[in-house]
Amino acid sequence: MRRLISATLLAIALCSNVGCILPIYDADPAVRARQLIYTSEDLRAMREEWHRFWFLDMPDHQSPMRTHGGII
Repeated sequence: MRRLISATLLAIALCSNVGCILPIYDADPAVRARQLIYTSEDLRAMREEWHRFWFLDMPDHQSPMRTHGGII
């Protein structure tokens, strides 16, 4: 019984280090490339949404140069 439990724990430890049971991307290179492009586009859209949420995409209304404001 002890041998069975240790063998099971060893198998679980080895399987968890190998990778995912179900691969996230397809084995066909053409389909995998399309999936990777879609994933990268989703990440780019998520970044833009994050900027929109924190109002980082708003224009800056300050002048780019310091002005004196008085009579020169």
